[in-house]
Amino acid sequence: MIAAPDRTPLTREFFDRPVLEVAPDLLGRVLVRTTPDGPIELRLTEVEAYDGPDDPGSHAYRGRTARNGVMFGPPGHVYVYFTYGMWFCMNLVCGPAGRPSGVLLRAGEVVEGAELARKRRLSARNDKELAKGPARLATALDVDRSLDGADACAPEGGPLTLLTGTPVSSDQVRNGPRTGVSGDGGIHPWRFWVANDPTVSPYRAHSPRRRST
Repeated sequence: MIAAPDRTPLTREFFDRPVLEVAPDLLGRVLVRTTPDGPIELRLTEVEAYDGPDDPGSHAYRGRTARNGVMFGPPGHVYVYFTYGMWFCMNLVCGPAGRPSGVLLRAGEVVEGAELARKRRLSARNDKELAKGPARLATALDVDRSLDGADACAPEGGPLTLLTGTPVSSDQVRNGPRTGVSGDGGIHPWRFWVANDPTVSPYRAHSPRRRST
């Protein structure tokens, strides 16, 4: 008999570790998004680590701004940013307050509330595509900048909570270059995913966006 996923919430101590420890350890954990219409639960299958002042690919590499301020705060909080003028993406802040590292949530399997996610992801051809990519994940879970700074470890609960779930065994974890990261930050093999999982997004190297003329 396969044991049911552990529904114990992850503690702040879980996130108060180096980001390269936290990132692969998030695979198999369950993210619960509480909405007015009901909960959506997502089993994480792909993440990327960003290590602040030591990482040219991080939003916090050049210091604190109004946009990235949450990354400098306590671990276990949610950092949401807007990208390309179209999409939101969400991260989980790691490490001690003052050191701005975080994990981008890239993909996952919707294990509860798929009917709610489908309403937000009308272009998905099947349920495996509901959260296949960081922007799709945020869209499926109804995440926007209003959730920037949300405490995923709040004892009274909140709009986003991480459950223990079923951690992925180390032999099933793969890693490689981060998707779409350019320059010196592009060389880090800090993207982690569950081997052979159909919800993992495809790797894409950085491609400069061309301005229309």
